[in-house]
Amino acid sequence: MEDAPPEARRIQAGAADLSEETPTLKLALLQLVACGRDRAANLAKGERHCREAAARGAELALFPELWSAGYQPFDDSDALEPDSAFVRHLSALARELGLAIALTFLERTARGPRNALALFDRHGVEVLRYAKVHLCPWGPPDSDCVPGDAFPVCPLDTRAGPVQVGAMICFDREFPEAAKLLSLNGAELIVTPNSCKLNERGTVLADLRLAQFRARAFENLVAVAMANYAAPQHDGHSAAYYPDGGTIVVGDEREGIVMAELDLARLRAFRSQEAGRDAARRPELYGPIASRVRL
Repeated sequence: MEDAPPEARRIQAGAADLSEETPTLKLALLQLVACGRDRAANLAKGERHCREAAARGAELALFPELWSAGYQPFDDSDALEPDSAFVRHLSALARELGLAIALTFLERTARGPRNALALFDRHGVEVLRYAKVHLCPWGPPDSDCVPGDAFPVCPLDTRAGPVQVGAMICFDREFPEAAKLLSLNGAELIVTPNSCKLNERGTVLADLRLAQFRARAFENLVAVAMANYAAPQHDGHSAAYYPDGGTIVVGDEREGIVMAELDLARLRAFRSQEAGRDAARRPELYGPIASRVRL
């Protein structure tokens, strides 16, 4: 290779790079339209798409927000026990398919219903339970829920090895503190079920929410992946980004599975390169962030 011209050396180097095994995590962003509050129909539709995701080589399937109730105003009968048949069915499906599944549902608790996510690994074991912390104040279903109170992170067993995963749900991503806490808790990947328009063309919000989500990745040295409802329920544009600013995928408005291939080597190389950034943090000055008092 030393005697080859520069262009030939670049081509040969590229071929060598392609021949090396690169650890990737294939994500299936389930960009669907819900069947209203029909839990049985949502379960059946979700299962069909999880099976398709597994057939396409996905290792993790992510539902949009509050899938069990289609992100609709609800009544008490829509709330599910933490170990309900609906939840157990998806756990068993994860084990059957060897597919990690991030399921979203309305969870019944002693305090009231929660907008929740349960992450099952490829063995069907629940490794993470998260409830939406920042609830939209302008109406149901969020206004009828009680908030979560923590940002847990867990190791997810994958064929490429363990990946540290945390979750935000929709409105959570608009608060930089949520992603920062997940990062401080060790997250490499933040999964985000969503239910709102992400690219309102002709408005000031055109691409703004996606740009904000991409910034969360860079700010916190994490990969981010979001699954949104398809049109006409919302407008799709499910997306995933690297912390180095790279776009993994952005979907269109149509219903279907948006596949995202996360290069773990690229993710971790950038995290390692930027690791010194943490030394410049000044948490002793950040107290007002945790206060409702305006400066």
